[in-house]
Amino acid sequence: MTDKPARTTIDDLLRDARSRLVRLEPDDALAAQQTGALLIDTRSADERQREGVIPGALHIPLSVLEWRLDPAANQAFHNPHVEGLDQPLVLVCAHGYSTSLAAARLQQLGFGRATDVVGGFTAWRDAGLPVRADTNDGPPVPGMGDPDPS
Repeated sequence: MTDKPARTTIDDLLRDARSRLVRLEPDDALAAQQTGALLIDTRSADERQREGVIPGALHIPLSVLEWRLDPAANQAFHNPHVEGLDQPLVLVCAHGYSTSLAAARLQQLGFGRATDVVGGFTAWRDAGLPVRADTNDGPPVPGMGDPDPS
């Protein structure tokens, strides 16, 4: 009889991921964006249409994030706004959970300055930071468009 491996819970995964991140409060994320960090919104198109978008944020759905960013992936699908492994990347999702895991994965890919926003889009909006209606239908290939206009 073989021993079962110890189970890892989502709380374990989050704790491990967040131990490697310097997470940003919404105000700090805005300041980082204003000084050159690329803010990446990983929420679904439905969430963005319903809740609004952060001006200047690049929309890359979570399902294709690594393929749009990794310079070793197929260049036909690489987002041109991702300039290199040293670029500061700040991820935002609805509540700041899935992007913690995603930012840790990006760090494993070599993006040492990847992080996320504590509380996600909800915290950003609740802090009174800039939000506008989503007027972009998006490109035919998810995650390949330009950042949302300011």
